[in-house]
Amino acid sequence: MNVLETLRERGFVEATTHDEQLGRELEENAPVTCYVGFDPTGSSLHVGHLLPIMALSHMQRAGHRPIALVGGGTGLVGDPSGKTEMRQLLTLEMVQENANAIKGQLSRFIAFDEGNAELLNNADWLVDLRYIEFLRDIGRHFSVNRMIKAESYRVRLDSEEGLNFIEFNYMLLQAYDFLKLYDSHGCRLQMGGSDQWGNIVAGIDLIRRMRQAEAYGLTFSLVTTSSGAKMGKTAQGAVWLDPGRTSPYEYYQYWVNTDDRDVVKFLFLFTFLPAEEIRAVQNLKDADINNAKAVLAYEATCLAHGRRAAVNAFQAASQMFGARRIDETLLPSSEIPRQPLDHDAGVPSSVFDKTDLDQGIPAFKLYQQVGLSDSASAARRLIKQGGAYINGRRIDRQDYMVSAEDLEDNEIVLRAGKKKYHKIKIQG
Repeated sequence: MNVLETLRERGFVEATTHDEQLGRELEENAPVTCYVGFDPTGSSLHVGHLLPIMALSHMQRAGHRPIALVGGGTGLVGDPSGKTEMRQLLTLEMVQENANAIKGQLSRFIAFDEGNAELLNNADWLVDLRYIEFLRDIGRHFSVNRMIKAESYRVRLDSEEGLNFIEFNYMLLQAYDFLKLYDSHGCRLQMGGSDQWGNIVAGIDLIRRMRQAEAYGLTFSLVTTSSGAKMGKTAQGAVWLDPGRTSPYEYYQYWVNTDDRDVVKFLFLFTFLPAEEIRAVQNLKDADINNAKAVLAYEATCLAHGRRAAVNAFQAASQMFGARRIDETLLPSSEIPRQPLDHDAGVPSSVFDKTDLDQGIPAFKLYQQVGLSDSASAARRLIKQGGAYINGRRIDRQDYMVSAEDLEDNEIVLRAGKKKYHKIKIQG
């Protein structure tokens, strides 16, 4: 089975430009160099970016050479794809700072040592581009009539804001990226989201016109949950790969709260567990499917944050929600701890002196102090809305005072909403 068949079996592929030829290329001419572009408009990627990241990792595991292209140059312009309004323009310094952070996150999934993969930034060739030469050499190959038929442009043309000239250039720049990578690295495959189809085809056409060579494109399916929600979105916002924005414990909890109907799909897409083991999960229910969710959460957290963080998150969840015993026959290739661990880890905690509780601490102040709320007013709203808990009991009064009477085994467990916890530990 070549990697294209693997990606198709696991649910990655929506469309390819040359299906049979690409399959033969990947099977007969390894290593094939491929690339995915990442937009550096923020300092962190999020769960919604995982599909292309995992695809690059699959390519590398199959012996091919991935390029992760950070759009430091195109990020200064903004991609209109999938947008109904113009992106906020960033400075070169902001884009470079974001690009550096993204490189570190990608390194968790892709090995960039010994020339097995490349991390590149298109700012290296786009920022100093000579515009007249670019128009003469590249722009002449593009038909405006064809460009405005691309979905990404049509959506913007039909929007109230319209499409401005800066964004209109984006297809040319992305096509030029593909040509540049073909020339410098022999890259013949570009992969991306379904909204990138027009840009990818433009690059393939440019390589054919200017180099008389064949190149290929592959787009990924849009991933949504069974409820129809966009992947990686929660009531609290995006689920980030940066542990400073979404802690490993919160990241683990995102995956462990997967809808039963999505467990198999997410195991195929977001882990490297064997397909035959995943198919065996399809008919599980109740406690068994919950254990499969724990494996999913563990594997996803391990990829994004490392094994130690995944073990800590697993153990922390066991302490909060009860210990899990994962049967050896369930997804046996996973290295998830099969027996509950004994040490305390993962859940954020603070140490207080017992005297701190003698006079009592207003609950809203304590929630702000330990970081469960951004402000005292936010903590008050949380309590009023019934989302604040102490040791599993809902706080039902705005003026509730947390005191030594709330201690259980010399600890107090605070909870905000369904997933955010903080332990108060007492010394002295």
